[in-house]
Amino acid sequence: MKTVEFEYGQGTMPARLPDTADIFIPGETVADPPFIPEEKLVEETRRSIRNPIGMPAISELVSAGSKVTIVFPDRVKGGFQPTSHRKIAIPIIIEECISAGVREEDIRLICSTGLHRKNTREEIRQILGDGIFDRFWETHQIVNHDSEDWENLVDLGHDELGDPVIINREVFESDLAVCIGHTLGNPYGGYSGGYKHVATGITHWRTIASNHVPSVMHRSDFTPVSAQSLMRRKFDAIGQYVEKKMGRKFFLCDAVLDTKARQIAVLSGFGEEMQPLSWEVADKRTYVPWAEKKYDVMIFGMPQFFHYGNGHGTNPILILQAIAANVIRHRRVLSDRSVVICSSICNGYFHDEEFTAYRQLYELFKKDYHNVLPDVEKYGEYFCSNEEFIRQYRFNYGFHPYHCFSMVSCGHIAEDHCAAVYIVGAYEPGYARAMGMKTRATFEEALQDARKKYVGEDPNILALPRTFKTAGVHLMMKD
Repeated sequence: MKTVEFEYGQGTMPARLPDTADIFIPGETVADPPFIPEEKLVEETRRSIRNPIGMPAISELVSAGSKVTIVFPDRVKGGFQPTSHRKIAIPIIIEECISAGVREEDIRLICSTGLHRKNTREEIRQILGDGIFDRFWETHQIVNHDSEDWENLVDLGHDELGDPVIINREVFESDLAVCIGHTLGNPYGGYSGGYKHVATGITHWRTIASNHVPSVMHRSDFTPVSAQSLMRRKFDAIGQYVEKKMGRKFFLCDAVLDTKARQIAVLSGFGEEMQPLSWEVADKRTYVPWAEKKYDVMIFGMPQFFHYGNGHGTNPILILQAIAANVIRHRRVLSDRSVVICSSICNGYFHDEEFTAYRQLYELFKKDYHNVLPDVEKYGEYFCSNEEFIRQYRFNYGFHPYHCFSMVSCGHIAEDHCAAVYIVGAYEPGYARAMGMKTRATFEEALQDARKKYVGEDPNILALPRTFKTAGVHLMMKD
């Protein structure tokens, strides 16, 4: 037997596992591709920006009087170190624009929060660094995207796939729209960055609801994750439709990141041409052909604070979403009878101040003939017309009320693809049970129960001890 420590609340929880259990840690079990040395980051990023793929350089796109918007990812996307892609790329973009004649006061920086909560002043400073923050904050040139501010939204009708496209007006009307993105493995459509950044970061909830719904997320092309899913096609269609309506291309500047958010490569230019090249580099780190057998049991743990914020590992809807995200990532290496065992303190902390409407949707799910999570999809319009929920999103740093519906769509995938999901170590186990999960006090008890009911006495076990503190990969069979 061997002892493995799994994430749990503010610390870890040990599990005694058979010696035959396999352990995978991103960036360690299989090394990431080499990253760009720190001393070459500025040079490589500048080279990419000055030689964009499929479109002219910034010096040919703007001049005196041009209005520029620079869209950058919010705190959910991570990367706060001094050499982060945002902190390296944005000053270079600004420098290129000013060298071409753009006035500094004609540059606007927009945090692409989408349906996430708006980022605070302190978080914006952490994301951009002191230099850019001090230069642009006091003049109100740094703002959060507001997907409910109709004075700063433009309705472009429907794209070629029939989806509504409502976009940030400042971005749409600018002479140059730059999007700083991260090409990092994502359960939602394969990768962040690219047109996904446009389609989900600076649009309206109706646009996002066209792709973050059961009819898209419960298809066979969504799990396991791939870049060929309907969701990905929708992202691309939305971004390209906006370009068509603008009459110009987005200038995308994406960094392929490793496990520690270091830049493996930086690619810039026209999304339709640049995005596939970015994925080609990222595939070498993200899709890992490692497993030699299918696993019957996948074990990991979750802290209280990760990704979406404080409460992601305790809010019952988000607990199930986080579990499902790992099923989406690793479905290729899981058997058809697979079981997930996950540690969570699961103490009923919803963090209502940030996770707007989550508690109300959770309570609604337990009533009125709601047997599976997709049954509550029909309430999206009602929740998104609740004035108090919208005020909380716009003015009190809360997530948009539609966010919880997109998480419910994801959470159901765990139920759909697993024989059982166990939560171990829950302070208030009833919250997990209400979401359809089983509860046990320890990993050992959960494994014993799974052996008896689902996987037999000698299951193949996959242990993922650093699932949420590192940037994930998508595991594949070795062949």
